Amino acid sequence: MSSQQSPQTMKPATAAKKLGVYLPATPAAFQEGVVSRAELNELQTNPPEWLRELRQNGPHPRPVVAARLGISIAGLARGGVTEPLTTEQIEALREESPEWLEKERATQAEVRKETARIKKLQEEKEAKES
Repeated sequence: MSSQQSPQTMKPATAAKKLGVYLPATPAAFQEGVVSRAELNELQTNPPEWLRELRQNGPHPRPVVAARLGISIAGLARGGVTEPLTTEQIEALREESPEWLEKERATQAEVRKETARIKKLQEEKEAKES
């Protein structure tokens, strides 16, 4: 007795998030369909031209914009950036280096430093308990 499993599928929004692209900028066929796990893997390993273009030039979703600027998504919102940005717009922001961006980068650096400190403390505690 064997049951056939149907392929695992996901909504286009989930697939776009996993691919790191802004869903409204993807082709209509991608937005309107469902994406199987195999299709997602194929898109990741052999991206079509539209996907390469989106990844390179945007518009980029907030997580990508935040990562490229070296700040958090919340930092983007505090800075008033609520719309997706193109690579060109991200570069322009970097060059302008507004005060809010510098502040958010400093905040992000502090968060990373604190996270590393806590991780080190936990590792030391675990080493003592062993």
